[in-house]
Amino acid sequence: MQDVNTINQLIHWFIFLLPYGMACVFLFAAFFRFLIYFTVRRHEWFAREFETRVNRFVESETPGKAPRSSFYQLAKNMLERTFYESFEVRDRMNRRRRDGVMALSDRIFLIKPGAAWLVKDLLKQLKFLKWTDDTPKLFHITRATLHHNPCFNRVFGIIPIPALNDLLGILPGLFVVAGILGTFLGIKGGLGSLAGMNVADLETTKNIMDAFLHEIAYAMASSIVGIGFSLALHIWNVIFNPERVYTSMVDRFETSLDLLWYRADNNEYPRDDKPFDENRDPIAALAEEALNLEIAKNSRSRDMDNLKKPKVS
Repeated sequence: MQDVNTINQLIHWFIFLLPYGMACVFLFAAFFRFLIYFTVRRHEWFAREFETRVNRFVESETPGKAPRSSFYQLAKNMLERTFYESFEVRDRMNRRRRDGVMALSDRIFLIKPGAAWLVKDLLKQLKFLKWTDDTPKLFHITRATLHHNPCFNRVFGIIPIPALNDLLGILPGLFVVAGILGTFLGIKGGLGSLAGMNVADLETTKNIMDAFLHEIAYAMASSIVGIGFSLALHIWNVIFNPERVYTSMVDRFETSLDLLWYRADNNEYPRDDKPFDENRDPIAALAEEALNLEIAKNSRSRDMDNLKKPKVS
């Protein structure tokens, strides 16, 4: 008998706290869905900057007078220039204007390190492409590079985006299930109270029925709250849909690289490309130096994190 009373008490508290628990989960889900969307959106911003510079470069070319160019060299110059002008030049302007809001968000969401790793990893893949008349599978190269980027796949560099996004995607259905579960548990608890009803005692019967109807009404409110949170979160997920932005980002990178492939006539890899050669564009040299500094800085940071981890004997 004591066990039955304990279970009934637990069911009662579960039904009472269920709407508040769903409200907390909804706020948590909406907050992290926005963070995922913002993270992917900032990465897509870098893809748009790259696409803009590639289109500007292609449109500035004079038909029939373009010099012989390597696809790797063109992609390297465009990617490094995009990184340099998007981060290094902007950071200098922010220091003058004392406006560090965008730079702060880039540090929190690791946009700058992620872009640096993206450029380096992408160039590693592109330099091994064999030159043919057919366009290579740049879509798969871009997707694989983005998929293995440690900064692009984590919120704050800690929480994995794919797993968290999958969990947030099934939460609307879980809200409905939780609401229905609360309703059934409330009906079960209410039906149990009818067992002690005495039809001869009208006043007691009325009190029992009133308590039963009140408990059923509160239990059914769980389903209404669950359906409401499910609809709200579903709409929120559609508005802040990271998959749509991710697809746009991959398409922009692929389209831009295709344009550079059509513009090039070989894929030779320069083995003696010095950063500050006297015949080299100074902006390109500064861009490569800034990129290498960012990569080295993050490599040192990772090495320090590995040293801080306790060794398992």
